[in-house]
Amino acid sequence: MSFELLRPFLRPIEDLLLDHDVSEIMGNPNGTWYAEREGEMQPLPDLSFDPASLRTGLEVIANNLGKRLDEDNPVVEARLPDGSRLCGYIPPAVQPWPGLTIRKFTSRNFRIDDLVVRGTLTQSLAYFLWEQVRVGRTLLISGGTGTGKTTLLNVLAQAIPEDERIVTIEDTAELLVPKPNIVCFECQNDTYRRPLSMEQILKTALRCRPDRIIVGEVRGIEARTLLDSLNTGHSGSLATIHANSAAKALRRFANLVLHSHPQLSYADVEAEIGDAVDYVVHVERQPARRVIREVLRVDDYDRRNQRFEMEYVFRTEEPAATEVVPC
Repeated sequence: MSFELLRPFLRPIEDLLLDHDVSEIMGNPNGTWYAEREGEMQPLPDLSFDPASLRTGLEVIANNLGKRLDEDNPVVEARLPDGSRLCGYIPPAVQPWPGLTIRKFTSRNFRIDDLVVRGTLTQSLAYFLWEQVRVGRTLLISGGTGTGKTTLLNVLAQAIPEDERIVTIEDTAELLVPKPNIVCFECQNDTYRRPLSMEQILKTALRCRPDRIIVGEVRGIEARTLLDSLNTGHSGSLATIHANSAAKALRRFANLVLHSHPQLSYADVEAEIGDAVDYVVHVERQPARRVIREVLRVDDYDRRNQRFEMEYVFRTEEPAATEVVPC
């Protein structure tokens, strides 16, 4: 599928697709359009898109991916030629007209100093996190959708020494890790390909002699395999997870493991996580920027009281604790 094929259907938003400062494009079924530009949501009152043309464009995209988009299959997810992710929806899933959301893929290779300038983190915290990754600490990056988890993961992965072998695993390829000894796996979920799940790829990755494993997002049965790998010689790995806080990210990790392995006890799983994860970095989206809100150090797990032994080394809610606490 090429942009030339899609260009007639996406022409009203072509400028937005080419604008490097725009990260999300949203066309609502009521005809309104919005874009997220440098972290700020902006209405686009002058943008109009003929509903019939939009639906035709979404059908072309679906057809070229071997998918269907009709009343019985009213939602399509696709990747555009530049790597951007598109989710399109038509009636009866929405009313009265079709809509879409595009999360743009950026080829810009952000560095840690870029995030400092953007206000995502302080210079001292940047140095602290960079050093933890460099020496082989395992980090879990938590946050909601669109909070910049993948961007932060991409940046911190640059701290991995050049002589280490990296294997990345993603549902949709977004990472750009400029390292020489790297293998990048991507799940295959398209209908015209044989399915290849993250769990399958993670098992394959363990046979690729990785020093570090980077998982784009932990969200399913692969959580058990990842936890096993972290506790069997693959410390220093990185992953993201959806959660509302750093502490809740640890609980969510445990729940994901237990969901596919209910025979395990909660305490046993959390004890394994306490051994495997060194830090949880929680990011949030704020007006016009994305920020690191918490950095939680995980020291161990207290089986008697069934709780993690942990300490916040950075927390924005407490002004006195905005600098990194020496470990």
